[in-house]
Amino acid sequence: MRDFVQRVVEKFNIEANRDRVSVVQYSGDAEVHFYLNSYTTKEEVLDRVRGLRHKGGRPLNMGAALQYVRDSVFTATSGSRRLEGVPQILVLFSGGRSSDSVDAAASSLKELGVSTFGIGSRGSDSRELQRISSDPNYALTVSDFSELPKVQEQLLASVQDVAMPVTPTSPTLTADDPIPRKDVVFLLDASDGTRNTFPAMRDFVQRLVEQFSIDANRDRVAVVQYSRDAEVNFYLNTYTTKGEILNSVRGLRHRGGRPLNTGAALQYVRDNVFTASAGSRKQAGVPQILILLSGGQSSDNIDIPASALKQGGILIFGVGTRNSSREVQRIANDPTYAQSINEFSDLPSVQQQFISSLNNVLGQVKPVTATVPGKTDSRMPLENSTLSSSLQSVQLTLNSLS
Repeated sequence: MRDFVQRVVEKFNIEANRDRVSVVQYSGDAEVHFYLNSYTTKEEVLDRVRGLRHKGGRPLNMGAALQYVRDSVFTATSGSRRLEGVPQILVLFSGGRSSDSVDAAASSLKELGVSTFGIGSRGSDSRELQRISSDPNYALTVSDFSELPKVQEQLLASVQDVAMPVTPTSPTLTADDPIPRKDVVFLLDASDGTRNTFPAMRDFVQRLVEQFSIDANRDRVAVVQYSRDAEVNFYLNTYTTKGEILNSVRGLRHRGGRPLNTGAALQYVRDNVFTASAGSRKQAGVPQILILLSGGQSSDNIDIPASALKQGGILIFGVGTRNSSREVQRIANDPTYAQSINEFSDLPSVQQQFISSLNNVLGQVKPVTATVPGKTDSRMPLENSTLSSSLQSVQLTLNSLS
C-alpha cells in the first residue's frame, strides 16, 4: 500500500497552489500522518510516505474513519480548498469488512462533494466498497495488495476523469436564505413497458407535488418523459403556481416508444433541464433534485451520465421495479435514496418513506453552496504528468488492520 501511494504521488504536481496530498491510517480509530497543508513540495510528501509505519490495531472501523476524514481533513484549516472549487478526492484502501456502519459517513462525504475511490483486497466486501465509492465503477479489487500495480493506471485514469475544471464556490449561510427552496425534476419511464402503470406514476408525481411549496421563489418542478429519447412536458420555470403544475401533471399522457435509453435521458436532463435558462437556480445555491421512475433495464450506458449529474451537485433519488431496482440504486447518489417495488401500482406503499428520505437529505444540505457568478476556473495546466488536471486535494486513507 505504501509503495502504491508513493507511485501515485509521483504522478502528481505537488505545490501549495497545485496538488495537495494527505495520508491517514485507520483501524479501531484513525490517525493523520500529515494534512493537505503540511507539505508544499513533492519531495517532502514522498519522504513522509516512504517513512510510513504500519499502525496496527483492531477492529476495522471504516465508517468512523470516513467520518473522521470528512470532519478533520477535508476542512479549510487542514488545507482543503473545497470552497474554492478544487476537486476533493478520497482514495480508500480496505483489506476487510468494516466493523461499523459505513453508509451514513459515505453519504456525508458524497453530499460534501468528495469523489471517493475504493481499493479492496479479497478480504474486503466488494459491495461495501461500491456503496462507499462515489460510483460503483470507482471501486477496484485485487487479490491482495501486492497486486496494486495492476490497477494503478486504472485508478489514475478515473481520478483524471473526475478532476475536471469546476467553478469556484463560496458558502451561502442559511440565515441569508431562510426560506427552504428546491428545484425538482421528475424523469419518468414512458416506454412501451410502462403503458399500463403510467397512471400510477402520474398519481405518484401528483401526490409528491402536493407536498411541495410551489412558487417562483420557493419550490420549482419540471417533468420529463423518456423512452428511446427524452421529451420535456414542462420546465422548472414554465409554471409558478401549484395549481398550474397539478393541472399539467393530471393531463400527462403516456409517450410510449422503445428501447429504454435511461443513460441518454439522464444526460438530457443534465444538459437541458438543470440549466439557468430552463429555470434551475443551482448558481443561487438552491438544491437540485432528480427523481427517476424506471421500470426496466436501460439499453444504454447509465454510469457516465449518472456520475456527471452527481459531480454537478444533483441529488438523484429513484424508484425502480423488480426489473430495474439495482440499476436505479446505482444511479442514485446513495442506495438508500432508491426505493424498490414490484410494479408501479405499488408506489403508494413507498410514498411516505420516499418523502421522509428526501426531507432527511435536504435537511443535511444546509448551509448550501452557491456558485459565484463571473468566476472562472483558476487552475493551471498540469505539465509532465499522467494527470491532466491540477489543484486536487487527494486524501489517501489506509487500512491498518493487523
